[in-house]
Amino acid sequence: MTATLPEDVQSVFARFVTTEYTTIDSAGHPITWPVTPYYSPSAGAIDVTTGIGYPKKARDAQANPRVALLFSDPTGCGLDSPPAVLVQGTAKVDDADLDANQERYASESSEKLPATQSMYPPKPLRGLFRWYLARIYVYVRPERIYVWPRGDFAAEPQLLDARVEEVRSGRSEEPEVSPESPEGGSEAWDGRMDELGARYPTAVLALVAPDGFPFAVRVPIEVDRAAHRVRITAEPPGAPLQAGLACLTAHAHHPEFRWQRNFQVRGDLVRERDGWALVPHRLIGGMELPPGGALARYRGNLAKMRRWRRTAKRELRRRAGG
Repeated sequence: MTATLPEDVQSVFARFVTTEYTTIDSAGHPITWPVTPYYSPSAGAIDVTTGIGYPKKARDAQANPRVALLFSDPTGCGLDSPPAVLVQGTAKVDDADLDANQERYASESSEKLPATQSMYPPKPLRGLFRWYLARIYVYVRPERIYVWPRGDFAAEPQLLDARVEEVRSGRSEEPEVSPESPEGGSEAWDGRMDELGARYPTAVLALVAPDGFPFAVRVPIEVDRAAHRVRITAEPPGAPLQAGLACLTAHAHHPEFRWQRNFQVRGDLVRERDGWALVPHRLIGGMELPPGGALARYRGNLAKMRRWRRTAKRELRRRAGG
C-alpha cells in the first residue's frame, strides 16, 4: 500500500529520526509524543514502539485505533528540503511476544541510530531496564496523508488518500464527530512553558478533527505569561482548527539522537480576538536524555524510572495472569 506513495514521502518515513505520534485517550484528549519510526514499503505500515514500563502510547491506540504521525522535524535525516508529512492511520498493537519485540528493537534501533548503542546499560544490568527494553510495537496503516512540500506549513497541504490508493478530492468521507468541549477550569502555568517561543519557536499542535482522527501540525508560537496563554502566531492553512481539547508538544534531538528533550502541554484550544491560543492545564515531561553524562541522566530520570519499573511489573503480572 505505502509502496505506491511518492518516493520523497517514503524517504521521509524511512529517514526521519523522529515522528510526532498522536493518540486519543479515553477522555477524548489528543496526546502527542516524539517517537522513532521504522518503515519498510513492503510492510504497508509505519511502525513505532514504546516500552512496557510506559505503555499508554499503545493502550490508547488499542482503545481507539485512530492515530496520527506527523513528520515535521528533519533533524538528522540527511534529506535536502524534505516535505513535512502527516499520516492519519489505523493502529494495530503488537505485544504478543515481548522477547521477540525486544530482539527486533535491538536490531532496528542499532541500524537506524547506531550512536545510541553506547548509551545502553551494560549487559549485566539490562535486566533492571526491562521496563524500557521489552517493547510494544504499534503498526500504523495509513488512511490519509497530507504533504507540505519543503516542510512549509504556511502553505496548503497536498492530500493523498492511501485507503483507496489514489488521490481524492480532499474532502473527508468519514462521518463527523462532535469535538470534546474545552475542559475549562483553572489554568496551570509551569516555568518550563517559558521555553515555548524561545528555545522552541515552533511546536506541534494536535487536536481531534471532525472526522474523529487526530490532526497534528507544526505551528509558530509565543508565550503570553501574563494572560496564561500560548499564542498560535500564524494559523496553518487547511488545518481543521476548532475550539476544544488540544495538546502542544515541544521537542528537540541531536542529529544522531545522542540527546533528546521533550515535553507537552495539554489544555484547551480557544479562539480569541487576536487568533488561536492554548489555555494550559497540565505540563508533562517525557523520557528525556539531555546533553551530559550518563550519571546526570540517570539522576534526572530516577523518579520516572522507578515509576516505569512499577508499571512494567504490573504489566508483566497481568500478562502472566497474576
